[in-house]
Amino acid sequence: MTRHGKNCTAGAVYTYHEKRKDTAASGYGTQSVRLGKDAIKDFDCCCLSLQPCRDPVVTPDGYLYEKQAILEYILHHKTDYARKMKAYDKQKKVQKSDSNLESKSGERERVEKFKTRESSIVSKPINPFTSGLGKEVGPSVKVGTQSGASTSAGASSKVDPDQNLPSFWIPSLTPVAKPSLLKKPSKTVVCPMSGYPIKMNELIAVRFTPLDPSLDRLALLTRQERYVCAVTKDTLGNSLPCSVLRPSGAVVTQECVEKLIKKDMLDPITGDKLRERDIIPLQRGGTGFSGSGVSLKAKESRPVMQV
Repeated sequence: MTRHGKNCTAGAVYTYHEKRKDTAASGYGTQSVRLGKDAIKDFDCCCLSLQPCRDPVVTPDGYLYEKQAILEYILHHKTDYARKMKAYDKQKKVQKSDSNLESKSGERERVEKFKTRESSIVSKPINPFTSGLGKEVGPSVKVGTQSGASTSAGASSKVDPDQNLPSFWIPSLTPVAKPSLLKKPSKTVVCPMSGYPIKMNELIAVRFTPLDPSLDRLALLTRQERYVCAVTKDTLGNSLPCSVLRPSGAVVTQECVEKLIKKDMLDPITGDKLRERDIIPLQRGGTGFSGSGVSLKAKESRPVMQV
C-alpha cells in the first residue's frame, strides 16, 4: 500500500487540513491562533512598556507599572483633559451666542408680523349700501371665463421657491457639514488595564527580592529566574501566584500568604498589622498552558465571502 500524501486531492472527502489550508490562502474567514509563552509578558514587566521594571509600582487592583511610565500616562491624560475641556467651553460659548441671536431674530419676526397685522386693519367705515353690490350682480359666463383664465395665468406665473433645486456649484448655496458636537470630557484618570479610577497617591512601591544580591541589574535581567519570595525564597514566575504586601512592598507567594501571613496578619518584613486590602494579588501573565486560567487565543476577523 502506497503512502498517503498530505496534499493529495484525489480523495472524495474535503478534509479539515485542506479546509484550513484553503482558508488561510484565500484571505477570507476568521483566523484564530493560540499564543505561546513568548507572546506573554513576565510577572515583573510593566503593563505599558512590557519591559522589566526598574522602579516598579502596583495599583490597588494588582497591575504592575514602571513608575515613570504610569506617571507620564497620568500627566498626558490631564493635559489631554485640559485641551478637550477648553474646546468644550468654546463650543458652549458659540452655542450660547447662537441661541441669543435666534431669540433676538424670533422677537424681531414677531414684531414685524404684529406691525403688518396692525397696518392691514381697515380704519374706514363700511357703507352697507355699496359693499354688497358686487355680490348681487351675477357675472356672465364670458366674464367668468376671462376671470378664470386670468386667475390661472396669474397662478402659473408664480413659482414656488421651495421647488427650486440647490445649485451645488455656487459657493453660497453649497451644503455645509456642521462639526459634530463635543461631549464633556471626563476628568477621572482610569487604569489602562482594569479601567478603574487611578490616582498617583494610591500607587504602591514594589520591592522585589533578587535571586542573587551580588549581581547588578543588567546581569540579573539576562537570567530567566530573577526574583524570589521575600519569606520562603521560592523562585517567582508566571506559573506561581504571588502577592504584594502594602506596608513593606515585599512580594511573597500566595502559598506563603495562606499558610503563614494570614495566621497572624502581620507583615513579616516590617511587623505592621495587615488588613485584607493590604494583601494585593499581583496580576500575572499566562504560562502558555490552558490550565493557567488565562485566555491565550488571538483572533483576526477578515472579510467573509457572501453567497
